[in-house]
Amino acid sequence: MAKVLWFTGLSGAGKTTIAEALAEHLRAQGKTVDIIDGDVVRETFHQNLGFSEADIKQNQRLIIKLAKERAGEFDYIVVPVIAPLRELRDEARTAIGDGFVEVYVHSSQETRTARDPKGLYKKVAAGEITDMIGHGGVPYEVPEHADVVLDTDTTSVEECVAQLLSLTR
Repeated sequence: MAKVLWFTGLSGAGKTTIAEALAEHLRAQGKTVDIIDGDVVRETFHQNLGFSEADIKQNQRLIIKLAKERAGEFDYIVVPVIAPLRELRDEARTAIGDGFVEVYVHSSQETRTARDPKGLYKKVAAGEITDMIGHGGVPYEVPEHADVVLDTDTTSVEECVAQLLSLTR
């Protein structure tokens, strides 16, 4: 059964960057890794969904199902997804079981805005987006009991990956 590393954090915190770097390191060690990216799932299966709480729940439940289904096929499942609701992160932990690792990727609003890889914060500031998670839309509920907390304001991608690799040994 795979270890499922469930990355949660706001847009621009560094979830996908760290997840991809971790996957690369694990593959170099001969491990099999699948990445289930929340954005890819939304674009592939749920193009019709918006960002209401109901739509977020629907998308998250599919991600949970995919992670659980694929856990028997890989050594690691890496899931970078905003996952703003504690209820759904807890649901993922219960569904996946012992192999579930919640990784909270945190950074300041200033850092996320400076990175803004998708241009979302710029659109929020301009009033073009009013329902962004954590910014006028569904609130982001900070994990209370994350297994790992990565602060990308003060920790490099390489240091974050090293911290995560120490869990996989």
